[in-house]
Amino acid sequence: MVTCAENIGVPRGAVMFRHALLAVSSLRKEEILLGCSAKVEYLRNTFRWMDAEVGIAFSKYPLVLNKSKESLQRRSEFLISEVGLEPVYIAHRPVLLGFSLEDRLRPRYYVVRFLKENGLLKRDPIYYSVFKESDMTFKKKFIHPHKEAAPHLEKDYDAACIGEVPTNFIFT
Repeated sequence: MVTCAENIGVPRGAVMFRHALLAVSSLRKEEILLGCSAKVEYLRNTFRWMDAEVGIAFSKYPLVLNKSKESLQRRSEFLISEVGLEPVYIAHRPVLLGFSLEDRLRPRYYVVRFLKENGLLKRDPIYYSVFKESDMTFKKKFIHPHKEAAPHLEKDYDAACIGEVPTNFIFT
């Protein structure tokens, strides 16, 4: 397990080494014996990362190894294809892969996209900041300032967070 964690990019003395060992320990014995290569290969292919980027992502967020292939695939499709983030951007901010797609990433993206398409944002936001903010801070920065122009926005956001897709968030 130690060798696997080190080979992916987290040296023994690193702050995240303990977390890396925890992530590796949850893998099947065969995966550990193979040096985590199957999971690394999947990450490389799914996110279009080079070996160095896999190492960067793992060293910053070792729990990425514990995500299911389906979960990673859905996040890749969303973040790269829909949001338009570059693979290297995601590799340097791998905690994005730990956020709930349905409860956080998608609803917040819908709010930002709605605001952009309706000319309510002065500049493009930094998506990492949009996604990492607490719910209260996100609403304070992106919803409350637009209460007059979009009085339905908070209600639509709350609905999106529980899995509904309000008509205001259906984009063509």
